[in-house]
Amino acid sequence: MAQLSDDCFAFGGPMMPVDEAVRLIAARVTAVREVETVALADADGRVLADNVLAPLPLPPFTNSAVDGYAVSSRDLPKTQAQAFALSGRVQAGTSAPAPMKPGEAMRIFTGAPMPEGADTVFMQEDVRVEGGRVVLPAGLKPGANVRPAGEDIRLGHPALKAGQRLRPQDVALAAAFGLTQLDVVRRIRVAVFSTGNELVSPGEGRAAAQMFDSNRFMLMAMLRRLGCEVFDLGILRDERDVVAQALKKAAGMHHLILTTGGVSTGEEDHVKAGVEAAGSLVLWRMAIKPGRPVAMGIIGGTPLIGLPGNPVASFVTFVHVVRPTVLALSGARQQPLLPMPVRAAFAYKKKIARREYVRVNLRKGDDGVIEAIKFPREGAGLLSSLVDTDGLVELGEQVTLVEPGQMVGFLSYASLI
Repeated sequence: MAQLSDDCFAFGGPMMPVDEAVRLIAARVTAVREVETVALADADGRVLADNVLAPLPLPPFTNSAVDGYAVSSRDLPKTQAQAFALSGRVQAGTSAPAPMKPGEAMRIFTGAPMPEGADTVFMQEDVRVEGGRVVLPAGLKPGANVRPAGEDIRLGHPALKAGQRLRPQDVALAAAFGLTQLDVVRRIRVAVFSTGNELVSPGEGRAAAQMFDSNRFMLMAMLRRLGCEVFDLGILRDERDVVAQALKKAAGMHHLILTTGGVSTGEEDHVKAGVEAAGSLVLWRMAIKPGRPVAMGIIGGTPLIGLPGNPVASFVTFVHVVRPTVLALSGARQQPLLPMPVRAAFAYKKKIARREYVRVNLRKGDDGVIEAIKFPREGAGLLSSLVDTDGLVELGEQVTLVEPGQMVGFLSYASLI
């Protein structure tokens, strides 16, 4: 299982900045080392274990970029159009019937290999055919409309690098090399708990004072999108010993434990106490809104992250704490979140030294500039505020005021998960 050091912090001091907390976590996580081989069709979303060096150049042979006529640049008309004898034709997937001779042109189609002796292609719409000869205009540059072998990727180039979370385009590149399988890091095993006597799982009987658990299902879906092997361990009741025993049991079988709820300071919030009873606490509060109470601990060498119970706070802190932790455990290269500049169509005040995330929709302003509209309500328990918006505006620690017309940074939900 992954290992962390047993550093502890005083919890009565100021809240920890987000970036500092993320660095703290990432520095103490050891990536999973197990490697497995998967079929290319199953490689999307997996973390590549080793560099893939191009086993052949792309394209593997010099070919025509257009439908047209291939000639030698030595024969290009300089000042006026010139007629060339047609020596044959070459289609994609076939080779030229013979080498080119001086003064000849050959009919060629997109993707077909260039005939020996030819290095330039005229587009078919730029020429005319008369009596079995093709008339080529003057002025075309040597090498035009030709894709040289290795133009895209040269032989031996590290085309895919270890730590890359494979995307469809990466899978396509591996297929272009003729590969049928790839070595990837084994999926990390993540145990997911919810906590709280007020929660029941969908499909179970719900008492009047209870609600259906939504966070657990949201978090499991987000983890799967990050390529994790997810284990649903249900709902823990609000008892310190129950929480501690469940965490101890999960620690020996998983690379990461993720809980939601029970990390605040209330008398019935037992995750923090359960972590301290089962292992050690590394950090607790973060300077983030929505969020703040986020626990991280070590139980039997396995890291635990406890997220807030409010769904919006759980979503936001997952993105900024769990996501980088999962990437670090998976051996994946960290991918910084880069907010897109948009224009604020709202006013907002916030405290200094705290990072805040505002739920917004995007629209195009009258002048064509993309602008962000704030969701009308701010509660961290409003699932509708995640469902009915496009993403989050990120307000850094030093920002205290946003005014309409000001440029702000926008993070789409697609970029976050």
